[in-house]
Amino acid sequence: MAGDRKATIDEFQSVVNMSPKELESWLKTEDSKAVGQKDGNKESTGHKSGRHIIELLQVEGDDYTEDDLAQMKRVISYVHRHSAQRPSGDVTDTRWRYSLMNWGHDPLK
Repeated sequence: MAGDRKATIDEFQSVVNMSPKELESWLKTEDSKAVGQKDGNKESTGHKSGRHIIELLQVEGDDYTEDDLAQMKRVISYVHRHSAQRPSGDVTDTRWRYSLMNWGHDPLK
């Protein structure tokens, strides 16, 4: 179980390639708020996840709760699944990239 925990943390730290400061700045942009699956006029799932990721990135050591680890697994799954759907051409200003960035992963890094 401890190895599984470490593997999750390591994978999370690998797929999240934005710093807390970068992600926080990104989440304030209109492009960030414009993408993702929303329930009504509420915040998108990815945007909400981005705020949680900022908190996770600021945890000292590996003092994570089971809920934190579950969120890490959601982030890992989303980033891998969405990355596999990369569109052709320049992705710099695409909803695809913006969605990934809400989840802490900038595919151009």
